[in-house]
Amino acid sequence: MIGLVFKELWGRKRRLAGSVIAVFLGVTFLTGTLVLGDTLAASIGGYFSRAYGDTDVSIRNSTTVSEEPWGARGQIDASVLERVRKVNGVANAEPYIQGSGQLLAKDGTTIQSRGPRTAGNWLTDPKLNPYRLAEGRAPRAPDEVVINKMFADEGKLRVGDRTAVLTPDRIPVTVVGISRFGDEDAFGETSFTAFSLEGARRYVARTPDRVTGVWVRAAGGVGQDELAARIKPVLAPGTEAVTGQAQVDEGMDLVENGFLRVFRIVLGAFGGVALLVAAFSIHNTFAITTAQRTRESALLRALGAGRRQVVAIAGFEALMVGAAATLAGLAGGYGFAALLRQLFTRFRIGIAMEGLTVAASSILIAAPVGMVVTLVAALGPALRASRVPPLAALREVAAEPSRPSDTRAIVGGVLAAVAAGTVVLGAVNEQMAMAAAGAVLSVVAMVVLGPVAARPVAALVGGPAARLRGAPGGLARDNARRSPARTSGAATALMIGVGVVTLLTVFIGSLRASLEEGVAGSFTGPIVVDGGSNETAGFSTALAAQAARLPQVGGVAGVGNGNMRVDGRTAGVRVADPSALGRVLDLDVTQGGLSGPGTFAVSEKVAGDRGWRTGTPVGVQFADGARQTLTIGAVYKNTDLAGDYLVPRAVWDAHTRQPLDVMAFVKLKPGASVAGARQALTALAAPYGAPEIESRDEFISRQTEDMSGFIAVVYGMLILAIVIALLGIANTLSLSVHERTRELGLLRAVGATRPQIRSMVRWESVIVALFGTAGGLGLGLFLGWGLGTAIGNPFAPQPVQVTVIAVVGAVAGALAAIRPARRAARLTILSAIAT
Repeated sequence: MIGLVFKELWGRKRRLAGSVIAVFLGVTFLTGTLVLGDTLAASIGGYFSRAYGDTDVSIRNSTTVSEEPWGARGQIDASVLERVRKVNGVANAEPYIQGSGQLLAKDGTTIQSRGPRTAGNWLTDPKLNPYRLAEGRAPRAPDEVVINKMFADEGKLRVGDRTAVLTPDRIPVTVVGISRFGDEDAFGETSFTAFSLEGARRYVARTPDRVTGVWVRAAGGVGQDELAARIKPVLAPGTEAVTGQAQVDEGMDLVENGFLRVFRIVLGAFGGVALLVAAFSIHNTFAITTAQRTRESALLRALGAGRRQVVAIAGFEALMVGAAATLAGLAGGYGFAALLRQLFTRFRIGIAMEGLTVAASSILIAAPVGMVVTLVAALGPALRASRVPPLAALREVAAEPSRPSDTRAIVGGVLAAVAAGTVVLGAVNEQMAMAAAGAVLSVVAMVVLGPVAARPVAALVGGPAARLRGAPGGLARDNARRSPARTSGAATALMIGVGVVTLLTVFIGSLRASLEEGVAGSFTGPIVVDGGSNETAGFSTALAAQAARLPQVGGVAGVGNGNMRVDGRTAGVRVADPSALGRVLDLDVTQGGLSGPGTFAVSEKVAGDRGWRTGTPVGVQFADGARQTLTIGAVYKNTDLAGDYLVPRAVWDAHTRQPLDVMAFVKLKPGASVAGARQALTALAAPYGAPEIESRDEFISRQTEDMSGFIAVVYGMLILAIVIALLGIANTLSLSVHERTRELGLLRAVGATRPQIRSMVRWESVIVALFGTAGGLGLGLFLGWGLGTAIGNPFAPQPVQVTVIAVVGAVAGALAAIRPARRAARLTILSAIAT
């Protein structure tokens, strides 16, 4: 039996190549995404392990208000430094100050970055300091700074240049040194401007008696845990001692459970899409080849082979194909990961990733998955082959049933109805989990109903081909209708790829439409001062106050970002003067009012979930550890600009030494010139790092541009999935041409020309591709509506992009047929008839 399998594989190399390519591409896709996740995790782990230098113990505020690994903590009493230095086992301890600090470029503008923009003190102990000097010297005077190389290059700054740092006050400084983070130009994309200790106390901490923390290095022979235990008794309440390893682990846990987890899920999902598409191509290949070997299987049965042996032959063949393709796919996945790393680096997604890291878990996932997918895809055809009766070897039999069973139609119809109902219910009730479950069920229903729909859809789609191309077009239509299961199998792979691309397109359009709708419904003014959404970015709150005095301005409200604990839970909050915000934004207040400057307001959704209303007292805790009870003064509906929590600026500023606005909304006086107001605001904002002065439309575009790089990579990966599907169509056609060799010879004998044969095969491919593309577009639009509506976004189908997808699907179908059509046209008449 094993020898027979190898003879079959070697005797049909074209079929073998098609099967191997489908599995290879799927495994390559999955392995590449897993390796990229491993590489990113290893890179982040390396950054965190170097972030604290050789710090053995860190003294810090024990209050946490953010789930982000870079979330700010409040300051602690600087007097702890002397007490810690006296602890037995402490070799050295240095105060550590860090806060917001935006380095300005040589032209006076803010240097943009996706990471935090921070400032602090230069640590004099090289073992505690994770940065090293690449050029120049350490700062000595309060107005001297060391800047990291990435931002020195982007800001066109050199040693000796004069610039400024916004803390948020504008501090003129001299660059005396350029640093590197280990071998990197920066810690990810974090901007770190290092003052002398005196300068950091004056401009960042803004007090000589408070520091962010103390970093401690242990004496020889003293372990981290032992040193932390010795330090703990000298600490004040609200302060804690954490080992260096614990800090690294803590940071990695937050990344693993936050950004990295989402990153892995997204990449894994697209790897799964590629494998699913490949599975349909594999299944179709084995289904065709099994049908072509119907008499062969029957002859084996007639010679005494049992059903199990026939299944075993097909299974072992699938195992050989899966093993060869999986091994090749593992190697290809490494190369694909390298390509993805280059794309992510080019689009500045995540952090810089040097080299590639392959975890054993990724191999243990990708290898079995590739094998299992191949075996499962081949299982159905293998079982059908085992059911061929021995007498079939003595007579001509149909290779495949020409009509799907009634059972398939009934089951598929029920599944489709249940799936559609689940998606609709999830959308109407804004239940994302229900809508997602319906989406998965919709794909299953589509697979089941595919052969049922193939005959009528092929007849409908092929009608124009029959009218326009005559006999070749008619034959192409009939060939597509002849084997509905085969047509459906080839089209389904493309349908899934196109469906996911369409779904993503609609979803992105919905997000943008939601933002446009939210801004249009909340803000009617023409100008926004945009400092970026980063918590450490932004500009001084003095800018909004000065803007309010411009003759063109009728109202302005600055808005800041922050984190705090609300009712015991960490929460991101917006910070503003509620009365000023109420004059420029329509937040659709449903309870209370925003007239008071000390009004604490929450969204209607949060109020409903927590059972709050106006007058409800809510306990909050700030980063400095201070606790306070705020009374809800207003409940509002529009959250696009105000978020879920709106904290009064006066309350917030009492617990921070660096108050910042990240944006300011400007309304003009009646008759004021928008162009004149923008010009006046641009001049006013220049000393504040020149934040962007944008129109409302520009502001909306800027909010979504951060996603553009990641979306471009995602589209690239989805296109690869579609390429796999098109290869499946090409493979199906190639096998179909082989199966119809005698038929093609007869067509040539009765007068069909080579161009007509090529045209017939090409149009058959176009019909299959249009079937898959149309089904994918319909599925993607429906699921895009359902999933988008489930999270409260309007339906935005993006007609231009959807049209492009449809055209590309049809063109790609024609391209997929080039090789099979050429091969069909080259068949010699006599040899084909004699087959």
